[in-house]
Amino acid sequence: MATTSEWIQGARPRTFPAAIAPVAVGVGIAVGAGAFDAIRAALALLVALALQVGVNYSNDYSDGIRGTDEVRVGPVRLVGQKLAEPLEVKRAAFAMFGIAVLSGAILVLLTTQWWLVLVGLASVAAAWFYTGGSRPYGYAGFGEFFVFIFFGIVPVMGTAYVQTLTLNATSLLGGIGVGAIACSILITNNLRDIPSDSQHGKLTVAVRLGDARTRIFFYVTIVVGFASPLAITAIVGPWALLAFVSLPLAITPVRVVASGARGPALIPALKSTGILLLGFGILLGLGIAIAGN
Repeated sequence: MATTSEWIQGARPRTFPAAIAPVAVGVGIAVGAGAFDAIRAALALLVALALQVGVNYSNDYSDGIRGTDEVRVGPVRLVGQKLAEPLEVKRAAFAMFGIAVLSGAILVLLTTQWWLVLVGLASVAAAWFYTGGSRPYGYAGFGEFFVFIFFGIVPVMGTAYVQTLTLNATSLLGGIGVGAIACSILITNNLRDIPSDSQHGKLTVAVRLGDARTRIFFYVTIVVGFASPLAITAIVGPWALLAFVSLPLAITPVRVVASGARGPALIPALKSTGILLLGFGILLGLGIAIAGN
């Protein structure tokens, strides 16, 4: 039976920046518009964190039962390392999805925007079918696309919308920036796992592109991420450039990826890219908030 510490490790706390960063940008947009609502912002954060933990447990379960995680070079995998029964991990994933659904339902009631139910259901489906089901899209090379949408555009625009009740170009551009850097985390993860994923038929973008082109793809996502605040300056002014204060945080992951590191040697890049995403999201949100006040 897995210990509490192992369950926490299985939730992969290092991935939490991918949930926090988009909410930070969405909150910044709401503050800048004079529409900040602490309760709605907190519920949006709870939805994002619950979905993040849910997809981590779901990925653990689905990859574990397929044997993809039998040889790990990364964080703890509860099923793959036989620390917990598959059914237990599956139940934990759906418990997290349940928390996300409940929190989202409260937001729907508070805003009376019933179409948000469809967004919530799509988010849960995207989380589960990444590696779950008979045809997981993560095994077909669509992981980065869905991360871009559901860990970038959807949570940034969603967090801003439930407070401002408006959709605008600032939230779209903010979502593009966050989504691109969130993709860089997954790219690094999949770059590390090319050998094992290839062996188990997991045709990620990294497997399809190969080592060298995957590294170029990583650089592109970083560049696209930082192009976002440049575009946002045309709407809110130069305060959006505050996001560039986080640019030095990109040095470590870029250096590691550029060094040709493989396997466990890429783990520091994963950690530092998560820190980069968190810093980028907080600073971009702060810049937009200041610009609007």
